Parts: sequence; C-alpha cells; structure tokens
Amino acid sequence: MPATQPISLTSESATARPDADVARADLSPVPKSEPSPAIRRHLPDERRALTHHFSIAGQEGYLTVGVYEDGLPGEIFITMAKQGSTISGLMDSFATAVSLALQYGVPLEVLCGKFTHTRFEPSGWSGNPKIGYAKSIVDYIFRWLELKFITGEQGELFRPDPVPVQLRVSQGEDPASALGGIIQMGDAPACNICGSLMVRSGTCYRCMTCGGTSGCS
Repeated sequence: MPATQPISLTSESATARPDADVARADLSPVPKSEPSPAIRRHLPDERRALTHHFSIAGQEGYLTVGVYEDGLPGEIFITMAKQGSTISGLMDSFATAVSLALQYGVPLEVLCGKFTHTRFEPSGWSGNPKIGYAKSIVDYIFRWLELKFITGEQGELFRPDPVPVQLRVSQGEDPASALGGIIQMGDAPACNICGSLMVRSGTCYRCMTCGGTSGCS
C-alpha cells in the first residue's frame, strides 16, 4: 500500500502573515520629538544703551542699542530724522522685528551675515571711516553692529569699570613722597585678591592693601 503524505492544514496566507506583520511594523510612522518652544529673554527694566548718529546720502538717523547685563544686545531702535515718512515707519517696524529675534535667541552673527551688503536706496558715503560706502541703511546698521559687538571694537560703555586709585597720605607723611609712591606703581596690575593697584617690589608687584603679591615670594 503506498504511503500517504500528511495534509498541511496551514494556509499560505497564514504562513506569510508574520512577514506581513513585520513589514507593516516597519512602515509604521516613527513618532517625532516635538521642538522645544523658544523662550524670550526679557531685558531688565533699567538697562544700559548706546546711541549712534548716522547719515547716509542726506538721510540722518539715530540707532539706539539696549544691552543685557553681560553686554549682549537685546533690542534696537532706529529713529529717522523725518518722522512720519515711509522710511521712518519701515525702519521702526524692522527694528522691532530684529529686537524680537535677538530676545528669542537668534545670534547677532546670523543677523549681520544676512543683512550686511543689502543694496537699496538711499546709499552713499557714511562718513564713518571704518564703514565707508554704505549700500543701504540696513547695510550700515548691521556693519556697525558687527564692529561694536562681534569684532571686539566695543566702546567704553561695555568695558569693565577701571579700578580707582586712592592716594592715601598718613599723618606726618610728605605728600610728595606719597605721590612718588603712586608714580612708582607705573603700569602695575590690579591685585587679584582685593582689586587695589599693586606697587612694584623689585621684579615683582606687592599689594599695599592686603599684602598679596604677583606670584613672587
């Protein structure tokens, strides 16, 4: 009697179902992480500011920059001489947009790279020897911001306050001798402990206030 083969009760569709499930799982959309919302950095109620006057092809204006405590710009105001004109309104709105961009974390380098060398009228010589010919008011403003806040040519407003030098004359001491001590300081550095100006002591410097030295024994 010939041997009979067992009949498979599993259909082909059932056999292929695991592969189909795997393929379906591979095609399922992968959840994407939501971008973190931008946080606005408000300026303090009392802030330092720098106002700059400019003139391009007879168009005069004033650029005011408000800065944070660390010296970074956080807002700008552009005031044109002809108030109520179209260019005055456009510059005012443009300054508001740039201020919001700075407060929401857009780097100033990105803004300067985008808006420098923008060409439109009015354009001409600015009278600023470090800028020269301005292709537009926007070009001048961002090249000036680049000079002040990126390339390290900040004004006195953004530099640390100098250490005051106090002339102390004790009773019975000749004022000329005290003045000689000040002259002896020369280009002496400030003490890294108390901040007072140090006095030369041989090849080193010594602080007359706290006794600290510049590294020499």
